[in-house]
Amino acid sequence: MGQAINYFFDTYALHEIEEGNDNYRTYAEDVGIVTTKLNLMELYYSYYVEKGLEAAEKSFSDFRDFCIDIEDATIKEAVILRARFKSANRKNNVSYVDCLGYVLAGKLKIKFLTGDREFEGLENVEFVK
Repeated sequence: MGQAINYFFDTYALHEIEEGNDNYRTYAEDVGIVTTKLNLMELYYSYYVEKGLEAAEKSFSDFRDFCIDIEDATIKEAVILRARFKSANRKNNVSYVDCLGYVLAGKLKIKFLTGDREFEGLENVEFVK
């Protein structure tokens, strides 16, 4: 068995893994998961609203060990990226958390795993629906 490939999992990807989406099956095994507590915050919110406290707690704990810290410079780069998204297309509603994940993936030299259409076709993105 070879070394696991790492991906930065955005909230969309984490949600699809939890839901058992067949298109994400290959990313649920033998893949290194990297994410942040901010992504877990979004996931927690989604599950709390959709399925209640118990499901929210489970989803949070399932991915807690894969969280990395965020440096100040990375936060600033993510804000600038979001501003560029917004100026390029005012209707584009890319979240700060998604921009942060995309920047982190680039810094870590790993793919940004997402199904968010705003990132489809961008460099360093593994787009899966």
